[in-house]
Amino acid sequence: MRIGVDGTCWANARGYGRFTRELCAAMVARAPGEQFCFFLDERAASCFELAGPNVRTNVVPQSVSPTEAAAADGNRSPADMLRLTRAVWRDRPDVFFSPSVYTYFPLPPRLPAVVTVHDAIAERFPELTLPSRKARLFWNAKVKLALRQADEVLTVSEFSKRDIARVMGVPFDRIHVAVEAPAEVYRPSEDAAAIAAASARAGVPAGARWFTYVGGFNPHKHVDLLVRAHAGVAAGVDDPPHLVLVGTVSDDVFHGDQGRIRATIEGCGTGHLVHWAGFVPDEELVHLHSGALGLALPSACEGFGLPAVEAAACGIPVVATTESPLPELLAGGGWFVEPGHLEPLREALRQMTVDEDERRLRGTLALGAARALSWDAGAAAALHALREAVA
Repeated sequence: MRIGVDGTCWANARGYGRFTRELCAAMVARAPGEQFCFFLDERAASCFELAGPNVRTNVVPQSVSPTEAAAADGNRSPADMLRLTRAVWRDRPDVFFSPSVYTYFPLPPRLPAVVTVHDAIAERFPELTLPSRKARLFWNAKVKLALRQADEVLTVSEFSKRDIARVMGVPFDRIHVAVEAPAEVYRPSEDAAAIAAASARAGVPAGARWFTYVGGFNPHKHVDLLVRAHAGVAAGVDDPPHLVLVGTVSDDVFHGDQGRIRATIEGCGTGHLVHWAGFVPDEELVHLHSGALGLALPSACEGFGLPAVEAAACGIPVVATTESPLPELLAGGGWFVEPGHLEPLREALRQMTVDEDERRLRGTLALGAARALSWDAGAAAALHALREAVA
């Protein structure tokens, strides 16, 4: 097959970009007999590193990179999208793959297509993810067109598959699951000096303990609730753990909630214990995770929860939401709590803080579960969906 791929979210620093980069690399490696053409904008092309005899690129000029234009409160230029559509039409692939509906653009008529819908979070919690009526209208229009043009739909977990079928009305047998996995770099670090250096750069004092949070600072992530739960734990122990918030704070294009989070920290009086680390590269995050008590991801919903799986691959347990596939993916590897409730979250963090034996046991189980996941399995599912689309 000649497979066209939307690579315009390659430069995205969030989960969409990670999924695109890791899954496409695994697909190219798994299917050397297939030909892949990646349609990129200039920003994506600047960091595109895939190469090989079955890889081509087509750089399509855009007035604004889709990574920026497809923002929570933005919309893309029709002329930009038309340039991408025409580029695909001229290339005439046998099938087209969109790794994310986030950067989806209209495809030429009758072109077999597979579109990835990571979750139904925007549909379930529109007021928490899309800040304005205009943004919701644009998002809904884009998703409806994508689903109308898609012969098959790809998603990242059985949990998301059920949500997409229930909320969006996509037939269950049209939805394929390509489970995500931690990148190779995520392994337990045994470098005490590197762990100490990473925690110091994050603002944690020498000798102190800490939790990590990795992700966006959007309302549905419930980071303000995490801050309150952490404050409750800190007040009840002699050696209060710190909380390191990892994620970009200056150029995130998604709906942010930093103001409320900062106000919550001030109200709790934990400014000396909560640290905004900003973006942390994988090579350093491995050490920050490995030295942590655990990771907390108490979102209203997660389609997959890759930050939790990456932390688990470093050998630490997680506190995560039950509205996700994580209780199944990391069975026994953490504490899983109903989202939006303070007391269960606080108690889970407290147990992680005071019960070292239980924390280590759950960290070991989390590591084993994370190691069982692979991007190659996801690539096999994605390639199967593409073959189904052209059958």
